[in-house]
Amino acid sequence: MFSECRRYIKEGDSVSQFDSICEVQSDKASVTITSRYDGIIRKLHYNLDEIAYVGKPLVDIEIDASKGVAPEEDVVETPPMSHEEHTHQEIKGHKTLATPAVRRLAMENNIKLSEVVGTGKDNRILKEDILNYLAKQTGAILPPSPKAEIIPPLPKSETLPAAPKDKARKIPVPVSRPIVFSGKDKTESVTGFHKAMVKTMSAALKIPHFGYCDEIDLTQLVQLREELKPLAQIRGVKLSFMPFFIKAASLGLLQYPILNASLDESCQNVTYKASHNIGVAMDTEQGLIVPNVKNVQVLSVFEIASELNRLQSLGSAGQLGTNDLTGGTFTLSNIGTIGGTYTKPVILPPEVAIGALGKIQVLPRFNGKGEVFKAQIMNVSWSADHRIIDGATMARFSNLWKSYLENPASMLLDLK
Repeated sequence: MFSECRRYIKEGDSVSQFDSICEVQSDKASVTITSRYDGIIRKLHYNLDEIAYVGKPLVDIEIDASKGVAPEEDVVETPPMSHEEHTHQEIKGHKTLATPAVRRLAMENNIKLSEVVGTGKDNRILKEDILNYLAKQTGAILPPSPKAEIIPPLPKSETLPAAPKDKARKIPVPVSRPIVFSGKDKTESVTGFHKAMVKTMSAALKIPHFGYCDEIDLTQLVQLREELKPLAQIRGVKLSFMPFFIKAASLGLLQYPILNASLDESCQNVTYKASHNIGVAMDTEQGLIVPNVKNVQVLSVFEIASELNRLQSLGSAGQLGTNDLTGGTFTLSNIGTIGGTYTKPVILPPEVAIGALGKIQVLPRFNGKGEVFKAQIMNVSWSADHRIIDGATMARFSNLWKSYLENPASMLLDLK
């Protein structure tokens, strides 16, 4: 395993604890490495944009003996005996785990790690735990969360003014770049997310894919979303169509769990995933990434929209963490935001199914009386692993997913 390294310091620089040393980009995430010591940079083991091997030294730091040396491992604190009531539980002698970045955040806000309950693996304290603790202690206002106060719909007499609609067809504007002719071919190393794509797609070629396509009439869903957009905006969340697509897929997976499963390498065992961690393919400057919304089966449409907003913001900034990019069980790719109708999506191992959504088009269709009407049509393309999924199962799942989207009120009957 390797990482692409971008440094913030040079030899001879003085650094303190928690100062940024460099940024490393692996095939899954981009992480900033901070200094554990106060001292002087004596040697850099890698040059700018060079590949750094995981587990190997990055820099040599001459320690300032006049100051304390930071521990190599996660900080360990023993909570003091106290009769004072704390917001969180206190366990005597319990090991408190936290990364340097989290310790720095706690130090800046004068928070004792022993007073914070970690929600990460092995009770590790995460950044969110510090922020939540700080909010409860100080009453600070954090960004809107899925648990935001529910605001009832406005009376019809007080409806918000509709936003002006630009009905003119958007024409892609070509990106203007200066033409440089060097006269020589250029060779670059495959790094970062592109390296992950090479590895994942190479593994995907071993899967026997089959495809299934259909069209969805989203006329009712388009109307429903227009009604709900102002309410979501008041609660600080941008509401797209994707949360509805994701929730409908989760409801379908409850009926067809084989689509939310994985097959082992020997093709002898199928594991049915309890959680619906539905991935959403995103096109970013770093390349294609697929973060996932965890536990969709227990989330509302609004909560899914809020989580999507968070993932999209972090994805645009190149700050998605490993937890956001791993653990997916099913994927949707909304290629329609760029263009196109049908496509042939490639399954992301170890998943066994994926759906690709085309653009929404206004097209003429016939109703039950033979009358022509204007419909909002979207095409969907499914790919599934033919080793454990047959065409009939994929078709039935697609029909159920389609029924939820064409009659969005029907989702209320199955929501929990």
